[in-house]
Amino acid sequence: MAPGRAAGCTVLHVDMDAFFASVEVRRRPELAGTPVIVGGAGTRGVVTSATYEARRHGVHAAMPTSRALRLCPTATVLPGDVALYAEVSRAVMALFRSVTPLVEPVSMDEAFLDVAGAGRRLGDAAQIGEYLRGRVYDEQGITCSVGVAPTKFVAKLASTSAKPDGLRVVRPAEVMAFLHPLPVGALWGVGAKTEEVLLRLGLRTVGDLAHVPVRTLQRAVGPAAGAHLHELAWGRDPRRVVPDEPERSTGHEETFGTDVDDPAVVHRELLRLAERTAGRLRAGGWLARTVTIKVRFADFTTITRSRTLGVPTDVGQELYETARALFDALGLDRARIRLVGVRAERLVEAGSAPRQLELGAREHGRRDAELAADRAARRFGAGAVRPATLLQRGGPR
Repeated sequence: MAPGRAAGCTVLHVDMDAFFASVEVRRRPELAGTPVIVGGAGTRGVVTSATYEARRHGVHAAMPTSRALRLCPTATVLPGDVALYAEVSRAVMALFRSVTPLVEPVSMDEAFLDVAGAGRRLGDAAQIGEYLRGRVYDEQGITCSVGVAPTKFVAKLASTSAKPDGLRVVRPAEVMAFLHPLPVGALWGVGAKTEEVLLRLGLRTVGDLAHVPVRTLQRAVGPAAGAHLHELAWGRDPRRVVPDEPERSTGHEETFGTDVDDPAVVHRELLRLAERTAGRLRAGGWLARTVTIKVRFADFTTITRSRTLGVPTDVGQELYETARALFDALGLDRARIRLVGVRAERLVEAGSAPRQLELGAREHGRRDAELAADRAARRFGAGAVRPATLLQRGGPR
């Protein structure tokens, strides 16, 4: 390590490389070095993750799986195992917290760390980043990329530029040289429409944007957005790493291969989604206070309905019963449905919420059965144990 390699840097952004796909390859070593896609199959399936071997063919997340297979016909498509990914994520986040208590998870596969207090024990931020990369690989068999910078915004961009399996340090004096050549789309808050507006103004790089008067930007994209982009373009990001920000919701949704108007088919799909959502809750140690369903019709009109539970739960059957009641209350008369979703919201930690005691309840109830199913899934794979309804011919796989 060169002296002062990370001088002035205390923020890390750690991002797992192709997380879902990498965990699948770890479980199936024979797929190492081959294109792997994690996502839904069928004409309406969507890619959620892809190995870099698949990405070299143009495959990326949110792409229809059918298009991904046209680009990369030799790819192996896997349905995914959210419970397994959550388990790996928990282990990785625990590793981060062993280095510093200031860990802010952004999603299942990425987090910001403030390592200002860990330097005396582990070295500067770059050394800590290398240490974490080594530990993640040794313990989990997957790689990650690390950005080291004075701010969260720059650290995030640095980790992206280091992918895959790399580390990049951007010291305070290097921030402008790093930021200004980047395209304007790299700035947080620049979506497709905002980028279109900026490009029409001739602003193609962050440097172009930085040298435009802030009032001009505000007239173009609005007062708040203009001021925000001006600050970012000059590398100014005052936000601190906020530790242990709780997950607010989790859920799953499914687009049918063809539009559905049979309530029995929708009920089976709601059951499958509720089971998957409950598995994710248990894997993360959460209970849900509110259940929300999402229904998208053939004309893409979308509605949601929610119900707050009397007692928080992580039991799939309870989520399903609430979701089904919400759906049935819509009173749909053979409406053609394109997509349904189940979401658990207003999450609380499982250990902090009281459980409802029922007079005369069995010693082992539904939750015990679902926990046993979780153990079977970890040993034999997702779907090893499932409700009998989901085994019906023509039901979701």
